[in-house]
Amino acid sequence: MEHRDKSSKLPHSTNKSAIDRFRKLQQKEISISDIFEGIITQNTAALSKGITLVESTQQKHSAKTQELIEKCLPHSNKSIRIGITGVPGVGKSTFIEALGNVLIEKGKKVAVLAVDPSSTISGGSILGDKTRMESLVRSKEAFIRPSPSGNSLGGVAQKTRESIILCEAAGYDVIIIETVGVGQSETAVHSMVDFFLLLKLAGAGDELQGIKRGIIEMADAIVINKADGDNVKRAREAKNQFKKALHLYPIGENAWTPHVLTCSALTKNGIEEVWELVLNYLEISASNGYFEKNRTEQNKFWLLQTIEEQLKSSFYNHPEIKKALSDQLDAIQKHQITPFTAAKYLLNKHKNS
Repeated sequence: MEHRDKSSKLPHSTNKSAIDRFRKLQQKEISISDIFEGIITQNTAALSKGITLVESTQQKHSAKTQELIEKCLPHSNKSIRIGITGVPGVGKSTFIEALGNVLIEKGKKVAVLAVDPSSTISGGSILGDKTRMESLVRSKEAFIRPSPSGNSLGGVAQKTRESIILCEAAGYDVIIIETVGVGQSETAVHSMVDFFLLLKLAGAGDELQGIKRGIIEMADAIVINKADGDNVKRAREAKNQFKKALHLYPIGENAWTPHVLTCSALTKNGIEEVWELVLNYLEISASNGYFEKNRTEQNKFWLLQTIEEQLKSSFYNHPEIKKALSDQLDAIQKHQITPFTAAKYLLNKHKNS
C-alpha cells in the first residue's frame, strides 16, 4: 500500500509537466519555411499540416496561408485536375479508388481531395471517404484528404483551390476532386478542374438527368457505374439514352463532344477506358489551345471569388458591424425594420467605418 501511495503522487507532477510542454508546443509559431520544405520534398505530414493551415478560418493564420501559397505557386500547375461528381450512392469513392490504383500502377502519384458533407453539430466530415478507400489509402503514392464542406457553395470546400496548389507542389501528378454531389457542387468543382466527369447509375431513374442542359454543358464525360451482374444490360441501355441526348447539343468551345462510357468500379472493368478518354481529351484541348485558356479563366474566377470572400470576412469580422448586426436583427424580430432597410444600413455603416 505504501508503494502505491508514493507512486500515486508521481502522475500529478508528470502530467503537469507534460501539459506544460504541450502548451508550449501549441504556442510555438508555425514555421512556413519548414512546412514548405516538407511539401516540396514530398513529406505527407507537412502536406497535411499545410492543408490544415489553409483550411483554418482564424484571422491570425491568413498571412501565413498567403505566404505558403506564394511559396508553392512556382512548383504547381503541373498536374491533371479531374473533378468527379454524382448523386450519393452512385459509387464515387469506389470509382475513385479503382481509378487511383490504375494510375499508381502506371507510375502516377494521386491526390484525392474528397469533400464530405459537414456535421451541423461539430462541423466535421460525415462520410469519411478516407475509410472507404482502404486499398488506395495504404499506397505511398496516394494522398487522400477528406475535408468538411462547411457552408461552401454546393458542398465544395472553400479552400479546395489552395489545397490543389499544395498537392501539386508536393509532386502529385493527378489531383482528383470528389464532391458531395448535391446542390451546386457541379458548378463549383467545374471551375477548378481540367476534366469534369459525371457518374451515373442505370435503372435508378437517373437517365432523365442526362437531358438537362446544365449537366451536358459541364460534363466532359458521363460514366455509367455499376455495370456488372444483372445491371449490365440496363447500363448499356442507359448509355444509349445518354448518347442520344448528347447529340441534341452543339459541340462546345473545346471542340469536344462528351463521351458516354460504362464501367464497374467493383470489378475494375472499364476503368482503363475512362483514363484513356481523359488523356484523349487533354491531347485535343492542349492542341487547340483550350487547356491553357480554361486554366486562365479559372484563375480569373478564383480572383473574383477570393475578393468576395475577403469582403464578406471583412464585413462580418468588423467590431462595429458585429454590434450593429445584432441590433438590426433584434429590430427585425420586433418588426421595427425590414431586412432590406437593415442590410442597406449595415452596408453603409461598413463603407463609412
